[in-house]
Amino acid sequence: MTGLAPEHPFVREVLPELAHELITLLEEEGERDLAVRARDLRLVAECGCGDDSCQSFYTAARPADEPYGPDHRCVPLLPERGELILDVADGRIVYVEVLHRRPLRVHRP
Repeated sequence: MTGLAPEHPFVREVLPELAHELITLLEEEGERDLAVRARDLRLVAECGCGDDSCQSFYTAARPADEPYGPDHRCVPLLPERGELILDVADGRIVYVEVLHRRPLRVHRP
């Protein structure tokens, strides 16, 4: 995912397959509010951990203090391959954990 434009692009524009998958999985899990919010996620920053199996990214500014606070929850999704786990704070998706999956195809508009 490196080499993204400095502004915060919509995930649906840069990673359309992943965005579609997130929305579909959230709807299947009964997380309709999050599915609606997932349509407008922005790619704010890559995880940066350096792990080869990690393609995770922030969709909001990284918090100064971990964890995200008392309203934080994790939403594990069940994709066909790998792991997708969302960090949700105050009803917003703030981090998308993408692990052990084939490399994401970045769409360059």
